[in-house]
Amino acid sequence: MPPSHPHSHGPDPDAPPPSPEALGRRRRAVWLMLLLLVPVGLATVIGLLVLWPDGGPTRASQAAAQALPPGTTYPDGRVVSVQTEECGVEATALCATAVVEVLDGPGEGDYVQIGLDEVVVANGVAEGDVLVLSRDAGADGGALYNFSDFARDTPIVTLAVAFALVVGLVARWRGLASLVGLAFAFFVLLEFVLPGLLGDSPPGLVTLVGSAAIMFVVLYLAHGFTARTTTALVGTLFGLALVAVMGALSVAAARLTGLTSEETVTLQGYDPTLDFSGLVMAGIVVAGLGVLNDVTITQASAVWQLHEVDPSMTWRELYSRGMAVGRDHIASTVYTIVFAYAGAALPLLLLFELYSQPWEVVLTSSALSEEVIRTLVGAIALVLAVPVTTAVGAFFAKAADTSAGTATERRVTALRSRFAR
Repeated sequence: MPPSHPHSHGPDPDAPPPSPEALGRRRRAVWLMLLLLVPVGLATVIGLLVLWPDGGPTRASQAAAQALPPGTTYPDGRVVSVQTEECGVEATALCATAVVEVLDGPGEGDYVQIGLDEVVVANGVAEGDVLVLSRDAGADGGALYNFSDFARDTPIVTLAVAFALVVGLVARWRGLASLVGLAFAFFVLLEFVLPGLLGDSPPGLVTLVGSAAIMFVVLYLAHGFTARTTTALVGTLFGLALVAVMGALSVAAARLTGLTSEETVTLQGYDPTLDFSGLVMAGIVVAGLGVLNDVTITQASAVWQLHEVDPSMTWRELYSRGMAVGRDHIASTVYTIVFAYAGAALPLLLLFELYSQPWEVVLTSSALSEEVIRTLVGAIALVLAVPVTTAVGAFFAKAADTSAGTATERRVTALRSRFAR
């Protein structure tokens, strides 16, 4: 009886090693798929080299630098004392004056007095709390300090360390490799995609090239250089291309301006020449990265596990049984996408709940239509990536089998000829 292969997102590190025949089929499948992926990889590298930002300031960054006082820094400060007082039109709210010790920067060790409005006080400020201050070094009469934000270093760092420990303990080296891949993804986003979107390069092309580069590195780091991973990469790249094309067509057809939030209006103030419709499409592509990766690696794993359990399965049988797994995954992932976007847009949905407008007017409004189109485009690409990944995995698995069979026949023929002599 062949060993069982449980459904998983990639090879199980605790599973028994595959047979030499299975390893041979995997290697041949990888080389066959590389004939398809190498041109795409070369195009991605060329795109990175051509589109990589030159490091110079963009129009938006220059405008933002002028909007902020020169030499502004953001030191931490510890609250020494808090004096509350009534404020507001009817004196029903509480404001405060706080004495704060500056903890770092040019004014380290100084004690300064800052005002806190009713929103800050309502969230709770007490002695010993650490706040983020803004320091204007060019103010008349010396440096001027103001409240900027609450310091959140401790909870965020604690959660990040806990996340890394949990991933490392449960997923072991493969989980740690995925964290390295995540760091690479943030590097590409911060150093290539975001500066490119603020520059003069086409937003869609910048995002597509950056996303492809992320997927090439992240998938192989997290899941190893295997036939399963290469199968998943083919399906993921197909899904990304589909998201980019459908996103561009949908944004143009729906006439989405991209100017539906406070952040985009602020960006327009810094640089009115930015392609805000292109930024909507870029957001659609980036949003599809994670969910496409999840679906395609699962499908690739399912197909190759089925093939190794029973190498005699035909392409049609492999595809049919792989799609049985894929349909279950589609059913669960589609509403996961919808709920994720609904959670991100929850304050906006609450506002629409207060307005007395028909639901069809709400769904097609400029504020909500971006989320609706982003959800639908991502869901369509996700659903279509499942049969494509399944078909690619089944095709290359059987193609590798054919190569293996041919090689075996040659060896048998050679042995017969020796014995015949």
